[in-house]
Amino acid sequence: MLTTRFVNGAPNWIDVTTSDIDGARSFYGGLFGWQFQSAGPDSGGYGFFQLDGRTVAGGAPTAPDQAPPTWTVYFQSEDAQATAKAAEQAHGRVLFQPMDVMGQGHMAVLADQAGVPFGIWQPGQTKGVDVASEPGTLCWVELYTPDIAAAAAFYHQVLGLETSAVPFPGGTYTCVNPADGGDDAMFGGIVPLADDPSEAGGGPYWLPYFEVEDTDAVVDKVQQLGGRVRMPATSMEGVGRMAKFTDPYGARFAVIRSESPQG
Repeated sequence: MLTTRFVNGAPNWIDVTTSDIDGARSFYGGLFGWQFQSAGPDSGGYGFFQLDGRTVAGGAPTAPDQAPPTWTVYFQSEDAQATAKAAEQAHGRVLFQPMDVMGQGHMAVLADQAGVPFGIWQPGQTKGVDVASEPGTLCWVELYTPDIAAAAAFYHQVLGLETSAVPFPGGTYTCVNPADGGDDAMFGGIVPLADDPSEAGGGPYWLPYFEVEDTDAVVDKVQQLGGRVRMPATSMEGVGRMAKFTDPYGARFAVIRSESPQG
């Protein structure tokens, strides 16, 4: 499960870039109860979404001519430079070179072999988010990709991630965990892009899931706040009740009321 006992290869940070940071503050505040705290005058508008005083995500404004609004998942690395080099050797790309972030750690943004952006966070003073897998916080991530085998090979080479096939009604699901982490360390999955109608035409990407107490209530709230429902509330036995959305500015995310704790 996704926890704050961070290990190399596991998600340890997440942030949203958006064309309207004030609007995003209002949307996610109304949806999850998050409050936004600026990272300071030299941060370029970057700030932290907090829940009961604990940081759960970051957020930053982006110009219209830059990348579209999106959530970015960051994975822990003990050496951001080495991870960036490994991504290039595995036929990925470095979108933003590793850089020091005001002494808090080192970050980079890479792209996998299918062009999917993802982040790297090498912890310094900031280890990662303060809380995970509780209502209103990140609990799971999914990679939608055209080629599961190629994606699994890439992330194994770059981050040491391991995959396993888990049966579910109608097929199997490819779960992901850090090296030597075993089932208890599973934090996400890899899904064939063509197999999910809600993802048709959207292109490959990492999708974050946030834990909630009532998925159906969140569906209603998203629409009230100006977001769009991409997949209505759907239950899966042994997993939970989930739904997918875009926020008012186009960033894609999902929620789940886990059937078992932490998904």
